[in-house]
Amino acid sequence: MAVEIVEISPKANSLKKFVKFSIDLYKGNEYYVPALIADEINTLSPTRNPAFEFCSSKYFMAYRDGKAVGRVAAIINRVVNQRTNSKTVRFGFIDFIDDPEVSHALIDAVGKWGKENGLNEIVGPLGFTDMDPEGMLTDGYDQLGTMATIYNHPYYVEHLKNMGFEKDAEWVEFKIIIPEGIPEKHKRISEIISKKYEVRNAEFSSKKEMVTKYGQDIFNLVNEAYDQLYCYSPLSQRQIDHYIKMYFPIVRLQNLSIIVDKEDKLIGIGLAMPSLSKALIKSRGRLFPFGWYHLIKALKCRNDIVDLLLVAVKPEYQSKGVNALLFSDLIPKIRANGYVYAETNPELEDNQKVQSQWQYFDTTMHKRRCTFKKSF
Repeated sequence: MAVEIVEISPKANSLKKFVKFSIDLYKGNEYYVPALIADEINTLSPTRNPAFEFCSSKYFMAYRDGKAVGRVAAIINRVVNQRTNSKTVRFGFIDFIDDPEVSHALIDAVGKWGKENGLNEIVGPLGFTDMDPEGMLTDGYDQLGTMATIYNHPYYVEHLKNMGFEKDAEWVEFKIIIPEGIPEKHKRISEIISKKYEVRNAEFSSKKEMVTKYGQDIFNLVNEAYDQLYCYSPLSQRQIDHYIKMYFPIVRLQNLSIIVDKEDKLIGIGLAMPSLSKALIKSRGRLFPFGWYHLIKALKCRNDIVDLLLVAVKPEYQSKGVNALLFSDLIPKIRANGYVYAETNPELEDNQKVQSQWQYFDTTMHKRRCTFKKSF
């Protein structure tokens, strides 16, 4: 039977089918980490995701003989296109069976919509902004995924290459053994940097105090620190308000380090979170009836994996050792919580400033991922 491409309505009931396709496709895979179905629906919903202030999207599913065999989101980020002087449509949230006819049909649907909007190239996998998972896994298929990254079968890459796609950007990820104590090098650098630049670790007695003092500034810092990175989409005020409400309630203060200058202004942040990967696998993306239990247990009970979700330093302080202050503060905290190793977020392969911060740790580069691009 021929492949049929069906446009999916952005309403919740339709989006649920779109989201669940990937969970069903990877059923039984021990490395794939599903997103929470409700969260992914919110991300894809024009009425719930503030990124739709400057983004447009279409959702497509592929069917053969009445059975779902693939899905893809077509996304236009107008801010990034303007910042990069490009005419690009993104493909994201892509999954498909190992059938070139299916993958071709999905990509063709994205390209057709891009052409209708006057665009001339396609790139992905990318989400609406950098707050969404990005980059197709190209190495590390036998490694446990994280809640912030994409997992995919190896055949995805071959399908894209056979369609004429070429690598656009590449990220690497590291597994870091958490030392039992602060490395001596970090101690010395921290002492020197604290005196030289008059910076220090901020203290706060409650989560409410932290959010009140630094919540807005944290995302302002992210916008400033990440501004020149690949396809960065600056967070709008609505997005910042949205993410403060979404993420800060589950932040544990013992997994957070904030660096301020002598005027108490934020210059650096390090944020970690107990890994939710195994809990999400058990929940299969559902909070009910028992998914909530697995997630709460992962957040509050002992967990041997911690995800390094965010490290950001004000540009004028980068490469000056401020990261040593962050890790000198975080290492004792996270070690005391029983974590054995940390997972980094994807880091651009050519971003030596970021990767140099791991030089005093025992690390393994265990995953790679890429975006792929072609003109049409």
